[in-house]
Formats: sequence, C-alpha cells, structure tokens
Amino acid sequence: MVVWVTGLSGSGKTTLCEALRSLLKPRIPELVLIDGDVVREIFGGDLGFGEADRARQIKRIQSLARELDKQEQVVIVAALYAHPDLLSWNRQNFKDYFEIYLDAPLSLVRQRDPKGLYGKADRGEMEFVVGIDVPWNPPANPDLRIDAATVPRPAELARKVARAIPRFAAALQIDHLDAVS
Repeated sequence: MVVWVTGLSGSGKTTLCEALRSLLKPRIPELVLIDGDVVREIFGGDLGFGEADRARQIKRIQSLARELDKQEQVVIVAALYAHPDLLSWNRQNFKDYFEIYLDAPLSLVRQRDPKGLYGKADRGEMEFVVGIDVPWNPPANPDLRIDAATVPRPAELARKVARAIPRFAAALQIDHLDAVS
C-alpha cells in the first residue's frame, strides 16, 4: 500500500506523515515513511528546483515507493510536486494507492513559511518556488482532501486520516479490541 500526501510547502505534509508513523508503526511494523526532503538529501542535493528537476525528484520517490510496495511494505510518502501525469502514474502503478491532498491557500503557507522559501522568493533571493514561479497543480481527485487551515493537532489529524484508510483503520480497530480484552 502507498499513501501519497501532497500539498504546497508549509501545508503540513511532513508533520502529518510523522504523526501517522508515530501512531501506526507500533501496529504496522512494515510501515515506511518517505519524505521528499530526505530523499533529496540522500541523493546529495544533486537536483535543482525547476519543474524538470522536481519531476525527476518525484520519479525517484515513485521508484523507491514502488520497490517497497513490491516488498509488501506500507509506504507513506510526503511529496510536494503534484503534476497530474505523476499522480496518474501512481494510480496506475501502485497496488493499493490512497492520495491525500493538504489543501492550503498560498496566503496560509506564506504565513507559516517554515523553511523561509516564500520570503526568499518575495525578496528575489530564490526562484523555482512551487506556487510562486513553478505552477502548483492541486490533485484533481484525491481520495481525501484536508483543509490545512482548519486542521487539529497532528496526533488528532493522524487519527482522523487513519480512520479514512481501511488498512490503517483496521490496525487501529485491532489495537482497540486488544485493549478491551
């Protein structure tokens, strides 16, 4: 199974994915988290941030997720770039795929700006920022859309998301039944 979480930088992708991992890893030991920023670091930061390099970055993540999926790992991906062709590839190539879109308006992510990307772009110190000078393509048909402006605390959001994904909900239910016995 592959759960793909996407949204603009600052929408909360990594925060949600880490909360999901904390919640589910004790119940699903084969769970693996792939974070786009970590993958970029692993490959030595050899890619830029223009559209072609962003697409190549997503293809790396897809290849890694596909290999883990083949090994029956449960993969959670936090990835920024969401070109429709790339998301379509996911639906065609992963056995069990669930797409989550953290829908955050540009005004909200500019305010959060945890990496300072939007501020740098505004000052002309950085180019190729998705949503500014690289087009943002929100997913057309995500399995779950979350309004990032109204999300609860990460642990609460992780529980809400887990309940929406049958494999995750089943793991939580088993845990609940064990606690009752």
